[in-house]
Amino acid sequence: MESPNLAETPPTMAHKLKRNLTFRSKWAELNGAMGDLGTYIPIVLALTLAKDLNLGTTLIFTGAYNIVTGAIYGVPMPVQPMKSIAAAAISDSGFNIPEIMAAGICTGGVLLVLGATGLMQLVYRLIPLSVVRGIQLAQGLSFAMSAVKYIRKVQDFSKSKSKGNRHWLGLDGLVLALVCACFIIFVNGAGEERNETETDVVVDEERNSKSKRMRRIMASVPSAFIIFTLGVVLAFIRRPAVVKDIEFGPSSIEVVQITRHAWKEGFIKGTIPQLPLSILNSVIAVCKLSSDLFPGKEFSATSVSITVGLMNLVGCWFGAMPCCHGAGGLAGQYKFGGRSGGCVAILGAAKMVLGLVLGTSLVIILHQFPVGLLGVLLLFAGIELAMTCRDMNSKGEVFVMLICTAVSLVGSSAAIGFLSGIVVHLILKLRDFGRDQSCSTISIRATP
Repeated sequence: MESPNLAETPPTMAHKLKRNLTFRSKWAELNGAMGDLGTYIPIVLALTLAKDLNLGTTLIFTGAYNIVTGAIYGVPMPVQPMKSIAAAAISDSGFNIPEIMAAGICTGGVLLVLGATGLMQLVYRLIPLSVVRGIQLAQGLSFAMSAVKYIRKVQDFSKSKSKGNRHWLGLDGLVLALVCACFIIFVNGAGEERNETETDVVVDEERNSKSKRMRRIMASVPSAFIIFTLGVVLAFIRRPAVVKDIEFGPSSIEVVQITRHAWKEGFIKGTIPQLPLSILNSVIAVCKLSSDLFPGKEFSATSVSITVGLMNLVGCWFGAMPCCHGAGGLAGQYKFGGRSGGCVAILGAAKMVLGLVLGTSLVIILHQFPVGLLGVLLLFAGIELAMTCRDMNSKGEVFVMLICTAVSLVGSSAAIGFLSGIVVHLILKLRDFGRDQSCSTISIRATP
């Protein structure tokens, strides 16, 4: 499995970094960098508005994480908010910045220990693929349903609530979102067939050279980047006075003071519900998805768990949002063309520049960004993640996957869905074992 080797000589390490950060296609990688913004922006904006999260600090640290993980892994490894911690903060008036950071530090510490001791790799090997697919399908459908809600309903991110039906017309209207969704489908289609062989491609291209040229032209259109740029332009049009409210310069970075009460509340209300999601979706599902999307670049659960742990053990002390990797972000960036570490590295560089130049003033612009367009980007990220589950061949595997998915969605808990999937998987194995034993006994008795 591929993981950073600290014993490599400097020339070898430099060559590896160059290879990991090299763009496969400039426009495609830039387009792919927009793939997880549908998840990132709403949660960061909600925490900033509801809990006064230091947006400038968060951008600087998450930008640095993007660059480092892109250089280490060589794929568009995403950096996303820890969703359970964010949900606890938004829904609980007493769960503020010290509690949020305590939850992030505790979660990071547990993941670091699990990774360093090798326990995470053991868990990764033991969990059945059908259960992993169930978690991925549940997360993908959850993203897609949230995306549809963003498109159809007006959102109040500070309270994490929908306010009513979105108007058909306007700069954040339903028509605009639908047109952008159709534009992405027209440009990107349903995505690449990852099991398509090179021979199939050559034969197909020889049969239809015009179709080949058309595909190349379509692939060069950065659909997600165009839509995100449109959203920024519309944000300024919706409120031209926003320019006057912008203050240039980074926000101050200070160490967060965490009391004993904050540690307790953060661990109970934040870490405990976040850990199952981080282990399943941020480590195990990410490792499996990376091996599916990028053959030959299968990463160990140990290394992914350690990077998630270190990110939070560093940044949360200074008020940066607790973050992790995420299968949905990886699927979204892949959907829009991200193929290398350079994809997330350029996103990280942009975050750092915005954090240093605009700081917390950026929230004024994000508050005016059309939410319907964020929903469009999130929709395709969720669908791409859900489509990775189509490799379940037997009826038993599909049965376990769907049980896991249904329980995860209805119970809103990946942990409960995971446990349900494991139980069903074991029952089916026990049933098959008992049937095999019975058949063996009958065969022995029938032998003269």
